[in-house]
Amino acid sequence: MRRATTAVLAAATLLLLSGCAGQAAPASDVPASSAVPGSTEAALEGTVTVFAAASLKATFTELAQEFEAAHPGVTVELSFAGSSDLVTQITEGAPADVFASADEKNMAKLIDAGVVDAAAPVDFATNVLTIAVPPGNPGGVARLADLADPGIATVLCAPQVPCGAAAETLEKAAGVTIPAVSEESSVTDVLGKVTSGEADAGLVYVTDVVAAGDAVEGIDIAESAEAVNTYPIAPVAGAQNPAAARAFVELVTGSAGRDVLAAAGFGAP
Repeated sequence: MRRATTAVLAAATLLLLSGCAGQAAPASDVPASSAVPGSTEAALEGTVTVFAAASLKATFTELAQEFEAAHPGVTVELSFAGSSDLVTQITEGAPADVFASADEKNMAKLIDAGVVDAAAPVDFATNVLTIAVPPGNPGGVARLADLADPGIATVLCAPQVPCGAAAETLEKAAGVTIPAVSEESSVTDVLGKVTSGEADAGLVYVTDVVAAGDAVEGIDIAESAEAVNTYPIAPVAGAQNPAAARAFVELVTGSAGRDVLAAAGFGAP
């Protein structure tokens, strides 16, 4: 009798255990890390080369440092110049992973050349011109119309450079012709002429005056809204480090990038 009872209990226990083993745990009880093993994104590494408009020097230098801190395996190489000069360098084969332009026109040139995918550029900032004068304003400049006076040595960007194209738009909007003593290939060169005392005034971006601190004084232009430059950024087709290029673009266009750009005086796109 005892043997029979024992056999019945053993069989019941075995049946119960086998029923429990056949039931799968609910999906909600499975930790995500166990459900998708090895899902962590691969760490970025190597060098990412960024070609950027001269007016982005301060902000992109800061953002490059943030990028390298977040991705210790990556080195960011920055090259700054006038947007049109950078376009020429890239189309002639210069190894760039990312291009950031001070206007949409120069980005369009790379799209037309097949160097940038038409869907890739993202607008990330805007900028307007202002008048930069040496401390104390020795030329007595008060408004844009004053720059029409040939007695005031004024420096502009060359017309093919975004800041030069914006200056031409302002001249037309205000009905003013500025007899520039020189036309420079980048906005930083214009600023350099003013800070060195070689010019009484120069048309630069508001962000350049902010970055220059006490080295110059800024004079607002009433017509500045007539010439707003929009800045696009995009990975370059055939980039040597496409993963890092995409990540850098995401940094610039994300909240961290917007904060750095706004602090420097850039407007929202």
